[in-house]
Amino acid sequence: MIYWRNMLADPRIARLVALISAALRPPAGAGRIALALALGLICHLLFAAAVLAMIVAMFFGLSESFGTVPWPWAAAANIALIVQFPLAHSFFLTGRGGRILARLIPGPHGATLATTTYAVIASAQLLALFALWTPSGIVWWRAEGALFWVISAAYTASWLLLIKASFDAGAEVQSGALGWMSLLARIRPVFPDMPTRGLFALIRQPIYVAFALTLWTVPVWTPDQLLLAISYTAYCLLAPRMKEKRFAQRYGADFARYRAQVPYALPRWKKDQTNAQ
Repeated sequence: MIYWRNMLADPRIARLVALISAALRPPAGAGRIALALALGLICHLLFAAAVLAMIVAMFFGLSESFGTVPWPWAAAANIALIVQFPLAHSFFLTGRGGRILARLIPGPHGATLATTTYAVIASAQLLALFALWTPSGIVWWRAEGALFWVISAAYTASWLLLIKASFDAGAEVQSGALGWMSLLARIRPVFPDMPTRGLFALIRQPIYVAFALTLWTVPVWTPDQLLLAISYTAYCLLAPRMKEKRFAQRYGADFARYRAQVPYALPRWKKDQTNAQ
């Protein structure tokens, strides 16, 4: 025992033990880094799955999905799937919803990760909507021949517009990357400036307009798709009003000038004659 005590008292041995301990000890901030990377991975995998499910399901007019709820209960289940997305999506953008969102991740990083958490929830909601939908089994119309390719091209163009609008608005916010990347870098999340370029120079709500276009440019029409298209087109026209209220509070006079110059949803293709004179 005395031998081991003397050995551990040797400065060289003590330094070696310290070095080994330091090598085995997790690096500072390892928990923070692991949380950021894990939530980022979950967020982007869910986001990709949700987008893929949307593209495929609507391409077939919601005639193909995994839902198996027996009818007539399937009607109530499908309506619930439609309603759950806009309700939660809008709620978490309110002041109260934002405070709840910041507490969903336990610990000190909930507020930093709020945008990522928001994207995780939205992606899970959309994935549930399109993967768990119970098809009615009724197909009204399918595009065929050259018309199929024309409509498919319009559907593709609508999705490309949606992607473009999302990048113009700030891809890091729309994809949920802002939260986890800010935590990884140990900085406070900084939202991009008010979007005014790209598609936002033509209309104020290009994301909502592009999403509405994806609802109506499908090559297969069913009562399922019509219900979805009507419901979410109404949401795409009304929900941005809440967004513009937030922008008015956040950007003040800058947003007021932007709103006065740029139309809401339909671009102006001709200059105002009074301004031209």
